[in-house]
Formats: sequence, structure tokens, C-alpha cells
Amino acid sequence: MDIDFRVAIVLAPIAVAASWALFNIGAAALKQVQSFLNREA
Repeated sequence: MDIDFRVAIVLAPIAVAASWALFNIGAAALKQVQSFLNREA
């Protein structure tokens, strides 16, 4: 199975951007959940 490297070149920046966005949103969401749980306690 031979991969076409043009597909990898196109998808690589999109994958990097998506993972960076998920990383940032995940950190903010985690902080929000922790503050919510601390407020409830």
C-alpha cells in the first residue's frame, strides 16, 4: 500500500492546527470543570 505524500502534505497542517486547538480548548474546559466542582463542594 503506497501512500500519496501530497495528501500527507495537505493534511499535516490541518492535523497540527486541530490538535493545537483541542489542546487549548481542553485545558480551558478542564479549568472550568475544576472551578465548577470546587464551587459545588
